[in-house]
Amino acid sequence: MRIALTGGSGKLGRHVLKYLRDAGHSVTNLDRVGSRGEDFIPVDLSDYGQVVDALMGTDGHDGPYDSVVHLAAIPAPGFATNAALFANNMVSTFNVLNAAIKVGIRNIVYASSETVLGLPFEIAPPYLPVDERYPARPESTYSLVKTLEEHMAGQFTRWHPDLKIFALRFSNVQEPQDYAEFPTWQGDPEARKWNLWGYIDARDGGQAVLRALQSDRMGFDTFIIAAADTVMDIPSAELAATVFPEVELPRPLEGYETLLGIDHAREVLGFEPEHYWRTEPGLS
Repeated sequence: MRIALTGGSGKLGRHVLKYLRDAGHSVTNLDRVGSRGEDFIPVDLSDYGQVVDALMGTDGHDGPYDSVVHLAAIPAPGFATNAALFANNMVSTFNVLNAAIKVGIRNIVYASSETVLGLPFEIAPPYLPVDERYPARPESTYSLVKTLEEHMAGQFTRWHPDLKIFALRFSNVQEPQDYAEFPTWQGDPEARKWNLWGYIDARDGGQAVLRALQSDRMGFDTFIIAAADTVMDIPSAELAATVFPEVELPRPLEGYETLLGIDHAREVLGFEPEHYWRTEPGLS
C-alpha cells in the first residue's frame, strides 16, 4: 500500500510508521515535525488546503495515496485549553477524512480513544470487561471530540457506501522504556482505575493499524485496542471486586485479563497483542 500517515512523529506514530514500513508498505509521514530524509511532508492539518495538497501528492512525494492513517492530534486532556483542543482536533480530523474522500481514498484508519468508554470512571462502567456495545460516555473535551469524530466518520460512510473508516480506540500507549514505572503502583488498586488498568504497547498499536488497513470490510466500525493483560499484579477478578463491587460481570474473569475488552478486534481484525509489560526483559 501507499499510505499517508498523519502524526508519524508522535509516540504511537513512530512505531506505526516503522511497523508499516517493515511490512513492506510505502509510508509518507504528514506531521508538523519530522526528518526530510524519511519521506516526510510538513503539514498543518488545520489548513484544509495543505491536507488536500499533501494527499494529492506534492513535489517529491507522488500521490494520491490509496490509504490514510490519521493519528495526529493534541494527545490528551490538559495539553491545551479546552477550546484550543476542540478546534485543533475536530477540524484536523474533518480535514483529513473529507480530503481523503475527495481525492478518492476509500481506506481510512484513525485513532479514536479509550476515553470514550467513560474514563476516568468516576461513574462505574455498566459491566466488565467493557466493550464497544454501549454508547460513548465522554467525560472531557478531549473525549467529546473523539465521540463526535466517531459520529462524523459513521455519517461519511453512510454517504459513501464504498468507504471504510475504522476507529481504533487505543488504550494508554506505552513504549518498552515506560514499563520501568509499572512496579511503582502495584500496591494501590486505585492508582490506575482511571482507565481500568489498561495499556497498549506501541508496537502492538502498529499491528492493529496494519490489520485494520488490510481488512476488506466496508463501512464504519470501532475497535478497542489494548494489551491482553492489565498493568497490575493483582488478578482482574480481585481488581473488579475491590474497586467496582457493584458492577456486573457477565462471565468470570481469568488471571490478569484486560478489562478493556478486545474480543471485537480479535474476531474482526485478527488482532492479537504480542507485547506484555510483565514479560519485558528486566521486569520478569
